[in-house]
Amino acid sequence: MGPPPGSKRSPPKKRSSTTPTSIRSLEHDALCIIFSYLGLFDVVRSSAVCKFWNEIIKRSKLLQLLYLKQQRRSSRSDFSEESLNVYLEELAIEHQRQSLVQGSLHIDQWKGHSLGVDQCRMKRGLVLTGVGDKVMRLWSLESYKCIEEYSIPDGVPLVDFDFDESKIVGLVGTRICIWRRNGQRSIFPSREGQFMKGSCMRYFDPEAVVGCEDGTARVFDMYSKKCSRIVRMHTEPVTCLSLSEDQLIISGSSLGRIAISGLSSDQRVATLRPTDSTGIKSLCFNPVSHQVFAGTTAGYASCWDLRTMRQLWKTRVSPNVVYSLQHMRSDTSTLVVGGIDGVLRVLDQNTGEVLSSYVMDHGTSTSSGYTHGVIERKIGKRLPYDYNIDRIPKTVRPPITCLAVGMQKVITTHNIKNIRMWKFNNLRELN
Repeated sequence: MGPPPGSKRSPPKKRSSTTPTSIRSLEHDALCIIFSYLGLFDVVRSSAVCKFWNEIIKRSKLLQLLYLKQQRRSSRSDFSEESLNVYLEELAIEHQRQSLVQGSLHIDQWKGHSLGVDQCRMKRGLVLTGVGDKVMRLWSLESYKCIEEYSIPDGVPLVDFDFDESKIVGLVGTRICIWRRNGQRSIFPSREGQFMKGSCMRYFDPEAVVGCEDGTARVFDMYSKKCSRIVRMHTEPVTCLSLSEDQLIISGSSLGRIAISGLSSDQRVATLRPTDSTGIKSLCFNPVSHQVFAGTTAGYASCWDLRTMRQLWKTRVSPNVVYSLQHMRSDTSTLVVGGIDGVLRVLDQNTGEVLSSYVMDHGTSTSSGYTHGVIERKIGKRLPYDYNIDRIPKTVRPPITCLAVGMQKVITTHNIKNIRMWKFNNLRELN
């Protein structure tokens, strides 16, 4: 509707002489100056903030210049994209090691579920938690907000789960269940999807593998919803699984054996035999070093080289069960271990040496609110070697039932309502 008759129209507003393009140009120049004062690792992290920053850093060739300076090279003719990528990966791993072993630590915790939660998976800045109440929740690690929620079918327990960019895959009772990230859910039909009681599940698209109490690993095609193979891994129950990108199934058993089979085979191809008969509780596989790491019910962490089928080391890291051990993808340096005593330990992957041990300080804390609850911040405490952990109240070190490792952070669950994120800061500048 126009102005009433006889009224005067307001003069048109004068347009600013500064266009969005010129503003963007000014931001580009200012950011180039700011980035030039940063070290190589900080520039790498800045390049991951947004597309605009990434474009500025690439066009200004800051990474190349800093890399050449770092290597003390005088000519650009020695530079290659491959050598830069290799160096940046090595830099990230070294930064991760220094942060986990020498850095300062604080712990953020928040109430994630109404009942105890004992499993977590982390990918791309998101963490999925569940097992306890009848729901899985996907959290943003930047805001600690729950961004998606997935309900479990009534009357059946959630045993295990994992996720990727498009779906959640869970072992629910004696069936596999798939939740699309758009909220739709499908359950394998009972005639094809039902099997002996499963204790663990892993998947590598398009196949999901379930470790069962009858000693078998059952391979399911997630799209045809049919069991394609039944692999006899052990005579005793399968307790944990790991899958490799080169189509290997690695399983641990209740009697302490580790069996290896090809994903396309129906027979195991090798068995790794530990020096004791304590059960294997957790497994992880490093595709870069071809090493398998296992945690046992007696508190040991062990390492095998799959190329030689030889045990490399064995270390007692907990007075009892080691529930979880993990490392950051492509990291061949550190291994993070959690168990029944509630101490978070960092091990050297190559020797098994305990590099550092942490607990949450039971002193003062600060709290801040968010949309669905309160974030409580605590200080992390590094323990001296051979420290008597019985002096620390068990209320601040509940058993670590599961953990997931990211860059300078570790997510832990403890079969309590709270989820904890351990955030490490690197105190040492890389030269």
